[in-house]
Amino acid sequence: MIDELRVQNVALIREASIAPAAPGLTVLTGETGTGKSALLSSVKLLMGERADAGAVREGADSLAVEGRFYLRDGDPDGCVVRRRVEVAGRSRVEIDGAMASVRELAAGVGSTIDLCGQHEHQRLLTQANHAALIDAWAGERVSWPLAAYVEALDAAKAAADELDRVREDARTATERLDEAEFTLQRIEEVDPREGEYEELEEQLPRIEHAETLMGAAGGAHDALAGDEGAMDAVSSAVDALRDASRYDTGLGKLADSLESALIDIEDVASELRDYRDSVEYDPSELDRMQSRMATLRGLMRSYGPGMADVLARRERARRVVEAAHDGGSSVRKAQAAVEKAEAELARRADALDEARAAAAPRFAEEVNAQMATLQMGSATLEVQLGRLPRSQWTREGASRVELLYRPAAGLTPRPLRRIASGGEVSRVMLSIKVVLGEADGTDTLVFDEVDAGVGGATAVALGELLARLAETHQVIVVTHLAQVAVHADRHYLVSKTDDDVPETTIVPIEGEDRVREIARMLSGDATEASLAHAREMLSR
Repeated sequence: MIDELRVQNVALIREASIAPAAPGLTVLTGETGTGKSALLSSVKLLMGERADAGAVREGADSLAVEGRFYLRDGDPDGCVVRRRVEVAGRSRVEIDGAMASVRELAAGVGSTIDLCGQHEHQRLLTQANHAALIDAWAGERVSWPLAAYVEALDAAKAAADELDRVREDARTATERLDEAEFTLQRIEEVDPREGEYEELEEQLPRIEHAETLMGAAGGAHDALAGDEGAMDAVSSAVDALRDASRYDTGLGKLADSLESALIDIEDVASELRDYRDSVEYDPSELDRMQSRMATLRGLMRSYGPGMADVLARRERARRVVEAAHDGGSSVRKAQAAVEKAEAELARRADALDEARAAAAPRFAEEVNAQMATLQMGSATLEVQLGRLPRSQWTREGASRVELLYRPAAGLTPRPLRRIASGGEVSRVMLSIKVVLGEADGTDTLVFDEVDAGVGGATAVALGELLARLAETHQVIVVTHLAQVAVHADRHYLVSKTDDDVPETTIVPIEGEDRVREIARMLSGDATEASLAHAREMLSR
């Protein structure tokens, strides 16, 4: 969500900032032509959309837009994003003070915001996103079949890849057979096992230097436990201190410490004796291990560089030899596996389609109920599902899911992107978002022209619907309707000076200033009647 947005030299704005409610409803109001759209342009820049040097304020060298966002739950510090666009057209992006690309900006901040306006490229108009809307609303009723379908899709791909590999082995088996048989025979003669080389690397130095190890362990043991060794000396010291402690108890404590050390020395001496006895010097075993190591290294020089490469080379050679002599049984087996995997995939695709087909009409019904409250006449939203050719199946499903818009009962439904006006798109988006509630993955919704052509009871319903949506989202609305503005948690007034180079200002308003703005929106000026009406609406 947007915690704070700062704008410099964008269109008519010299400098402005807003701190939208999060979650909550933030409205921007003002006379037509005051520059409200400049703020929306700033939001688009932080979403990673294309920069337009023409948006730089007259007389400035560049524009800058900066925002602090909370992109995920449990992130106390947020993320600071800055976008700078020069008059020459060059654009720079920083995320938390580090240089970044516009693509990173779009993937991060841009994925959390939906900009809903007449000409905006938004998720609602992109058919590829429509299945995700149904799935989010349906929850586990679709998520479980979808997960099962994706698992089957991955299994089918793995089976197809294996079939391709087996076919390739069979195709080239004859020409590669001699080489494969030679390689397999040479490696099989040695018969290396996994982990053997590593074991030799660890054991061989101990056998090669057995005499040195035995000498070191034996000498250390004698120095500790032999005649007149350390143990005897420490034991004598303990006895002497015990005897003298009759006259000074402090010496008794020192005797205790030495006695504890003596126990440790005895343990070490015992371990040294065991180690010395365990080391064996066997010249024949040493020769065998050295010879085996040399043989394994020879294989690694030929088929390495590592022993894992040797083992993999043996497996590849074995497959080629088997393919050349199995009479096509490997291909038939792999083909049968593909057919089995495809049958299971088709079954799970059917289950996914059935789950979506069951959810789609109920989803559309709820959206249409919300649209009806916005006085959209007999306009309805419909969901169309159509099975795709197998080659077009993706991880999103085996069918095309698309939202269709029917402007009136007697008209043919068509794709929403082709028929709906900006105001209609915004109101349909609003209805969908309310129905989705917290299941929607978008944090911030920015509405422009959602109130186009709206008035009366519809305006009241629109305001109530936006307020409901703001319970689960951060909602920012540019509006001309008092019925919407009165629901705001934060209200910003956009105005413009009459200078030779006009300047747009954006300031938060509350109290009587807000009452006067609501009154202006109701009647065009602040009369006693409009002020009273504004106070009544705000009190409700």
